[in-house]
Amino acid sequence: MLATTEMIMIQEEAESIAEMILESDVAEQYRIRMANLYTDKETQSKIISFNEMKELYEEVQRFGKYHPEYKRVMMEIRQLKREMDMDENVAAFKIAENNLQKLLDEVSVIIGKSVSEFVKVPTGNPFFDELSGCSGGCGSGGSCSCSA
Repeated sequence: MLATTEMIMIQEEAESIAEMILESDVAEQYRIRMANLYTDKETQSKIISFNEMKELYEEVQRFGKYHPEYKRVMMEIRQLKREMDMDENVAAFKIAENNLQKLLDEVSVIIGKSVSEFVKVPTGNPFFDELSGCSGGCGSGGSCSCSA
């Protein structure tokens, strides 16, 4: 496919939209929350502990309830997951991440609908999937008939 001036203009507009998203308050909050997540020693300690236990959990899952450490590992993984999820930096990061994803979904739907009402934009969000004509999302095993 040869590059035409129209294609170059479209790519420049896409880069402009991407730059606007990167400069948005939502993206700034995401970067701040991510930095907090990776710089706070207590938060990192919780994440590391959870990841270490997750490896043991995966080993125990291979044998199920017949593994000698099954009960202990199952109890500890739940406790560590709860501690990690309740950490204020982890919770704030997840909120910021969801907000950024929502913004990206909204932009995707707007672009898709500006092309045609029949364009299906898979977002993974049931609200936006209904607006874009993609019922069930693209994780539904192809039943949404998206051409993504």
